[in-house]
Amino acid sequence: MFFLFVALVGLLPFFTFASPIAVNTTNMTSSDQNIGNKLVFCHFMMGIVGNREGASDYDDDMKRAKDAGIDAFALNIGTDSYGDTQLDYAYESAANNGMKVFISFDFNWWQASQGSEVGVKIAQYAAHPGQLLVDGKVFVSSFIGDGVDIDAIRSAAGSDIFFAPNYHPGQGDFDNIDGALNWMGWDSDGNNKAPTAGQNVTVADGDKAYADALQGKPYIAPISPWFSTHYGTEVSYSKNWVFPSDLLWYERWREILRLSPRFVEILTWNDYGESHYIGPLSSPHTDDGASKWVMDMPHNGWLDMAKPFIAAYKAGSRLPIRFLEEEKLVYWYRPTLKDVDCDATDNTMQGSANNASGNFFRGRPDGADTMKDEVFIVTMLKFPAKVRVRSGNNTETYIAPPGVWSHSVPMGVGAQSFKVTRGFQTVQALSGTSLKDVVDTCACGIYNFNAYVGTLPAADTVDKLQPAGLTMLMDGLKVTPEINALG
Repeated sequence: MFFLFVALVGLLPFFTFASPIAVNTTNMTSSDQNIGNKLVFCHFMMGIVGNREGASDYDDDMKRAKDAGIDAFALNIGTDSYGDTQLDYAYESAANNGMKVFISFDFNWWQASQGSEVGVKIAQYAAHPGQLLVDGKVFVSSFIGDGVDIDAIRSAAGSDIFFAPNYHPGQGDFDNIDGALNWMGWDSDGNNKAPTAGQNVTVADGDKAYADALQGKPYIAPISPWFSTHYGTEVSYSKNWVFPSDLLWYERWREILRLSPRFVEILTWNDYGESHYIGPLSSPHTDDGASKWVMDMPHNGWLDMAKPFIAAYKAGSRLPIRFLEEEKLVYWYRPTLKDVDCDATDNTMQGSANNASGNFFRGRPDGADTMKDEVFIVTMLKFPAKVRVRSGNNTETYIAPPGVWSHSVPMGVGAQSFKVTRGFQTVQALSGTSLKDVVDTCACGIYNFNAYVGTLPAADTVDKLQPAGLTMLMDGLKVTPEINALG
C-alpha cells in the first residue's frame, strides 16, 4: 500500500501537500516529555448563557469537551447579575461529568482596582470539586487585566492560587504571576486589525514575545479556528472586521505540536459573535445579534479535527495519525465569494454607529482581502485515498496521504461535494454533498464571512440554534431571512 501511494504521488507533481512533521526527540526538553503535565483549556463565554436553568444545561458541553480531550473550561465572567447562579451550575456540571473549570475574569467589566473583589470571587469556588488545580494551587486566569493588584487578589483568595492572566509583555507585572495567557490567536497588524502588507504580527511572533516575558514560567498558548464579526448600527457594540483564518485551525495545531507549551487554550467554545466557536449552535445561549451570521453555520467539525491533535500534544508526539480513532473528512468555506456586493442591504450600512472602539467599518469587514475564496479540506485517514472535490463548476482531484493533512480548492457558486475512493471503490462514509451551497446573493442581506464547517461521515442530527439564540435575528436586517432545515 505504501509503495503504491508513493508511485501515485510521483505521477501527480502538480498537487501540493503540507510537508510531513518529522519527530526529533533529541530536541525535546524534559517538560515536553512530561505527558501528564500538559493541559488543554477552552474559553467559555458566560455572558451569553444567563438563560440556563440548571447544571444539566451545561452537561452536553462538558461531555463533548471531555470526549475531545479538553481538560477544563475557562469560564469568562463579567459582572452580570446572574453570574454566580451560572457559575454554580457550571461548577456542579463539571464535577458531575468529570471535567474541571476555572474562572477567567474579563477586565472589560472588572476593574483593575478590584483586586480584593476578584480574590473574594476566587475564594467562593476554590474548594469546589469542579475547580481546576495546577501544582496543588487554584487555577485562575483573565482576559486582559494588566495593572490589577495581584497581592490583593492573593490575600483575599484565602488559598494558594496559580494566577495565569492575559497580561501583555511590557505592560503587566510578569514577576508576580505564575504563568500567562496570550489571547492573540490570529495574525494581526499589532493593533487588533487584520495584517497589512507593511505590518504583520504573526501568532508565532506572539509566542516568542510571551516566552521572553515569562522567562521559563508556564505559557498558555492560544489556538483559534476563525475570526469574523459583523455587528452593525443596530447595537451599541458595533464592530466589523476579520482576521485571516482560512487554514489557521489546522496550521496552528501543527505549530502547537512543535512548540509543545505546558498549556493550550482554545478560543473559543461559544463566542458566536466573533465566529470562533467550536461548540454546537444548540448549546443554550441568548442572542446578542450574532444570529445573523451564525444561523445555519455549524462548527462542530473543528472539534472533530482537533481531537487527534489534542491527544498528540498531550503525548508529546508530533504525529496525530497515531491517535486517529476513525477516518473523517472535515471541510469548511464561507457562504459567498468575497466580491459579492451586499452594500444595499448590509446592517453596517444603516444609520450611525458607536465607534469608540475604532473597530467599526461599513460594508465588507475590514481585512476581507486577507481571506481566500477557497474550500478548505482536512483529511484524517489511516490509509491513502483519492479525493475529488467539486465546488460549483470547479472540480479537483488529489491524493490524500495517511494522517491528518490539509488541502484547498478554488470555491465556486453552487453545491459542494466530496468523494473519497480507494482503488475502484468509493468510501461511502467519507463521500457526500454539503447541506449548504455557496451562493452569489446576500443571505440575510449582509456580508457573512463566518465559516460553514461540515464533516463526513455526516452528523446524525442537524445542529440548530435554539429560539433564545435567534431573538435578535431581525434587528438591523432589511432582508427577511429564510429559516430553513439548518436554521
